[in-house]
Amino acid sequence: MATFLFEGIVFGPIKSRRLGVSLGINLLPEGNKLCNFNCIYCECGWNALNNRESRFHSRAEVKSALEERLVTMKKSRDNLDTITFSGNGEPTMHPEFAGIIDDTIELRDKYFPQANVSVLSNGTLVHRDAVFNALKKVDRAILKLDSAIDSTVKIMDNPQMDYTVAKAVERFKAFEGNMVLQTMFLRGDYNGQKVDNTTEEEVSKWIEVVKQINPKEIMIYTIDRDTPAKDLTKVPVEELEKIADRARELGYTVQVSG
Repeated sequence: MATFLFEGIVFGPIKSRRLGVSLGINLLPEGNKLCNFNCIYCECGWNALNNRESRFHSRAEVKSALEERLVTMKKSRDNLDTITFSGNGEPTMHPEFAGIIDDTIELRDKYFPQANVSVLSNGTLVHRDAVFNALKKVDRAILKLDSAIDSTVKIMDNPQMDYTVAKAVERFKAFEGNMVLQTMFLRGDYNGQKVDNTTEEEVSKWIEVVKQINPKEIMIYTIDRDTPAKDLTKVPVEELEKIADRARELGYTVQVSG
């Protein structure tokens, strides 16, 4: 299966490896991926070369599409564990992200009050007050940190801005533990460079960063779908569990998806 883009504003619900029955919200343009990372493993492929014609759906359009789907699901007595912001790139890039979060919480409370609201984010825009405050309102702000080593992040995530692990850690610490840390573990080659964030050096430094951030939960996972970089391999679940156990020994709740 090739990489893919999500169509429409609302998609699913789908059975998520990490989140259960998840109704997805795509705040990004439908015709191309739009992200300030360009991860070598992203299921949506590479960033578009030219995003100048991209159009964000308005806050009103998002609210209308979500309410329509929730009403249908309610009438059908469907189960729903979480409403999840993911889609074709970085959701916090939407200029009306904060207001959309408010609308989503309002609709969740009205139709599926037992469901969580989750955001999958690379966390690069949490220095913006509106983004930070919105993420603090959701049940699960799931923020990415794929390595504690800058050179590895540069290969794996290919940030499209000035990015350092130290800055990310400081910004994540501002959540005072009310966030979920997510890390992708993989091995392979990209542009002639070896990449492997499962080495002892990588894992030891990652554990030290985990202790600084002190998240309420950790999600570690590996490749599950096709990737834009072709010479990548998934990490066996047994190895992921060993990494998870090192964090569990420190008292953290860790979810593993192989």
